[in-house]
Amino acid sequence: MEEIQGSARNTQVPPAGLRSSAFRLLLLATLTSFSSYILLLPTVPLWVIEGGAGEFGAGATTAVFMLTTVLTQLVMPWLLDHGGYKWTFTAGALLLGLPTPLLLLSSDLAPVLALSAVRGIGFGMITVIGAALSVRLVPAHQIGRAAAHYGVAIGIPNLVFLSIGVWMALNLGFDAVFWAATIIPLIGAAATVALWRVAGDGLAETSTAGSKDDSGSLPAGRKRIWALLAGPLLIMLALSLSSSVVVTFLAIPLSAAPLVASAALLGYGAMTVVGRWLAGHLGDRHRRPVLALPAIILGAAGIGLVAIAVWPSQGGWDGPSTAGAVLTVVGASLFGAAFGSAQNDTLVAMFRRSGPRQHGTASAVWNIGFDAGTGVGSISLGVLAQLAGFGPAFVATAVITACCLPLAARLGRPPVK
Repeated sequence: MEEIQGSARNTQVPPAGLRSSAFRLLLLATLTSFSSYILLLPTVPLWVIEGGAGEFGAGATTAVFMLTTVLTQLVMPWLLDHGGYKWTFTAGALLLGLPTPLLLLSSDLAPVLALSAVRGIGFGMITVIGAALSVRLVPAHQIGRAAAHYGVAIGIPNLVFLSIGVWMALNLGFDAVFWAATIIPLIGAAATVALWRVAGDGLAETSTAGSKDDSGSLPAGRKRIWALLAGPLLIMLALSLSSSVVVTFLAIPLSAAPLVASAALLGYGAMTVVGRWLAGHLGDRHRRPVLALPAIILGAAGIGLVAIAVWPSQGGWDGPSTAGAVLTVVGASLFGAAFGSAQNDTLVAMFRRSGPRQHGTASAVWNIGFDAGTGVGSISLGVLAQLAGFGPAFVATAVITACCLPLAARLGRPPVK
């Protein structure tokens, strides 16, 4: 009885749940903010190329954006522990959107890099606070589905706006893209203000020490948190590294077959959303990450199929055969499903291992793993592709993915009673 009373005293506000207005407002804020990010992801590099910066300058805009994103993610746990839950999403959405019209003043590299740095700070804020809020707004038995819903809200902009942004820039002008990317996150900022009016101040409290989640685990202490999160973090690093190779380089050896490249990337993006959704629902049903191990096997196999399909490009080719085209689309789609499943399973595992008090830390670690893996993969495997060809680069990616098998097997074990 004393333990129950102590747990009750530590409960700040009953979680709202998946069907609550607060959770739906979070999804709206996530959908709009990530739409702004995705719209500008390919168009800002195109803007500086229009200004004469060249390919290196185009890449630098994304590199600077991601650098300030990761640096912001590093300080987010401290901000959330010191009252940041209530204002960081709103501030991040504003920083992501409000500087955007200033891009129209100049396409010179220096001012665009400065604006990209500011926008990266905003993106770093919303990535961490969004994931943390997605699980704070629901009871423990809905954490997997909450992370899946949140992942779908991120995935939809990738499917819809990644190509639309470039089309808008080339057909309607950069003004249309930049103003759209300004207005859309303002909707997200307004949604988060409404979220806090609905959810109440208690949601921002972090003094939940002593309570247990559905798996029966106690919140992690500061000294143990990195050890507890290391396994899921390494899986996330490896899979995001592999995904960066698919997204960044797959279209290059398939330049003679643009329809195949488009179909493969579409399959990858769509199956990422499906994989995340499925992992969330199965994870809640079984109270553990059940798709982590199958995801690694499927992911390595999918990348392997892509490697087989693109290997003839080592000596130059006119495009894949029908069989090669099928292998490419199927392989990319399999990897997408694996990546989506791994995203959800590693995120939920981090939340359960860290405990409610350190949801901000778990979210920051996961997002750093995602973004750092993406950056490292684009650079390191890009060098390998340039030196040895795309076939060996994709084979190396498959090997890196397969190396996560022991970690994934451990992640999916039932909790000790």
